[in-house]
Amino acid sequence: MGQLVYVGIGSLDGYVADEDGDFAWSAPDEEVHAYLNERDRRVTAELYGRRLYEVMKVWETYGAAPGSPDVERDYGEQWRGRSKVVFSRTLPSVDTSRTRLERRFDPAVVRRFVDDADGEVGIGGPELAGQALRAGLVERVEYYVVPVVVGGGTPWLPPGLRLDLRLVGHHRFGCGVVHLVYDVTG
Repeated sequence: MGQLVYVGIGSLDGYVADEDGDFAWSAPDEEVHAYLNERDRRVTAELYGRRLYEVMKVWETYGAAPGSPDVERDYGEQWRGRSKVVFSRTLPSVDTSRTRLERRFDPAVVRRFVDDADGEVGIGGPELAGQALRAGLVERVEYYVVPVVVGGGTPWLPPGLRLDLRLVGHHRFGCGVVHLVYDVTG
């Protein structure tokens, strides 16, 4: 039986992309990337919204070339080895390995997928994760706070969402990024 976890990297003011859609400011340095790789070893499957899938599918080949940095090669291998489900009404098809397409968000389908998973299931993309959070499916939220304020853009959490959380972990990096881990308690 798996656990559904929403992990995001964003600004101190809670955005995963700025008003122009830029998120280059959130790219992890080598220390953060290595930590993410180690943390993500327990992830066996991922659920994506269309936009995040389109960003992440670069890992189908990225990092596989000789001479790629170790952290990128490691993450690419992990990503390619996981099952992935993309939820999209508009994406014509998926073109990465171990990936299937679902046309609509159905909490029962997500629950079955998580229950059948052997390990942690990550959910990514603020719109998709917001639906899962509102449906009570997400058991843990993790946020990598980047030391930047962008003033607006794509929020990490949907407006109007109320969650009771319990801090279960945190880690500070030399670059100023802070990883916060919360169990959803209500």
